[in-house]
Amino acid sequence: MLRGYYPRPGDLLTRVLATGTFDILHPGHVYFLTQARALGDELFVIVARDSNVTHKPKPIVPEEQRLEMVNALETVDKATLGSEKDMFEPLKEIRPDIIALGYDQHFDIELLEIELTKRGLPAKVVRIPLSKRCPLCSTGAIIKEVLKRYG
Repeated sequence: MLRGYYPRPGDLLTRVLATGTFDILHPGHVYFLTQARALGDELFVIVARDSNVTHKPKPIVPEEQRLEMVNALETVDKATLGSEKDMFEPLKEIRPDIIALGYDQHFDIELLEIELTKRGLPAKVVRIPLSKRCPLCSTGAIIKEVLKRYG
């Protein structure tokens, strides 16, 4: 699959969008993005801005570096930083067919689909279930282990 942004007119590819903070990239992130990619032909990723992360501790890794890491993953066609004003703004350019949510992302699928439709973005929303289990498959688990060993 080609990497980068390509216009939509006339294409028949299924475009998938995944979003997240992606702080301290780990196997759980790779699993989520691989499963999201399996839903379509192209995977676009929106990386959360540092200023927008309010539901958990602020990221350790700065947003530009998190973006660079996600863009380096072979399964990702294009990653971009989110909007600091309106989370739907980047979707106008990406125009996803499917939005993949992680098991721990706190969105109501039905309400999200309604809001997308109101904005002229009728994407299907799919939740990727948790099935990758490992001792260090979360940023929080990695931080706890580092503190245990070195803190």
